[in-house]
This record gives sequence, structure tokens and C-alpha cells, in this order.
Amino acid sequence: MAAIIGKKLGMTQIFAEDGKRVTVTVIEAGPCPVVQVKTPENDGYSAVQLAFGQVRPDKLSGPELGHLKRAGAGAHKHLAEFSPDELGDEVSVGDVVTVETFTSGEFVRVTGTSKGKGYQGTIKRHNFKRGPKSHGSHNIRQPGSIGAAAYPARVMKGVRMSGRMGNAQVTQRGLQIIDADPERNLLLVQGAVPGGVNGIVIVRPE
Repeated sequence: MAAIIGKKLGMTQIFAEDGKRVTVTVIEAGPCPVVQVKTPENDGYSAVQLAFGQVRPDKLSGPELGHLKRAGAGAHKHLAEFSPDELGDEVSVGDVVTVETFTSGEFVRVTGTSKGKGYQGTIKRHNFKRGPKSHGSHNIRQPGSIGAAAYPARVMKGVRMSGRMGNAQVTQRGLQIIDADPERNLLLVQGAVPGGVNGIVIVRPE
């Protein structure tokens, strides 16, 4: 079992031993120091907090620096909590999680923030079909009816309409680890993961 915080570097392709081309996403994962171990007695629940992304100390506030200093870690920009089942009960403050905990062939799920696409209409946002273009129709890319007239005399909640698209937390499941490079802290994951280049992602066991 392994979990880690990383940064999406981009996509590339490699060739397997049988000659097949495999599309992979390159993730710079870790090293992530353990900065806090939460227990039901002290915090009300169990969790392991990891840090990622070293920055200059002046980029963080005083409380943030104090929290990391108590754990013996330097200034890190990102914090994330994981279940003890994902990292193991033997993890303690001061340990460092690296890509060495991952093995080729295992399946993971990757969580990230999808690319923001701004305000979009129903055709792009919800895959609506367009209306007719002929015979004087003005309903070409309009959403059409959004409810009944007399009853209930209002628009029901949850009706799919135009609006802001993307920039949401997305989890891609069933991704396979193709390779792990501990020397460069890299993970090669088959397929695409949410977000753009340099986006922060969380890799968890499937």
C-alpha cells in the first residue's frame, strides 16, 4: 500500500517489451515528509499528513512554518491527509514517503483539479444536441425547454444548463503504474490524469 503527493509534468510515450506503444503520464512524486499523525484521542479521527513542494520560508505564514518545523521538515507548499490504511500503521512523524513504495503493475487512482474551461453552453458542457438550422429556426444552440409552464411554475433544481465548466476535483481510477524512478522521483502512469501541466495530484492505491 502506498500514497503520495506529486506534480503532473506532462505526457509521453514508451515502448513495452513486446513493441507496443504505451501512452503514459509523468508525475514528479515526492519526496513527501510525514509532518503529522492524527489519532482519535487527540484529533477525533485517524490520518497521516504529508507535505510536498519545497519553497522559500518567506512564502509561508508563521503558523505554517511552525507546524512544519515541529515535524523537522523544511518549508513545503502543499499538505494532504491520507488514511493510515493507505500508508501503513507503522508510519511516524519524520519519515519520508518516496516513489520506492510503488511497484510496476499495481493499480492506483489519481486525484487532481481539472482544467478550467470558463463559461460554456449546454452543447459543450452537457453534450446537448443542436436544434435545426433551416426553416427560420432560431433554436440552433439554445438549451430549449427547462421545465413545464403552469405546474410547478418554477425551474426544478438540478436542470442542466450553461455555466462554469471544469476547475473541479476529479479522480481517475484504474490507472496502472508502468514504471517508478526513485533517483528522479518520477512515476509513469498509463493513460491521462486530471489537470494541466504542473498541477498537483494525489496518488492513492486502488
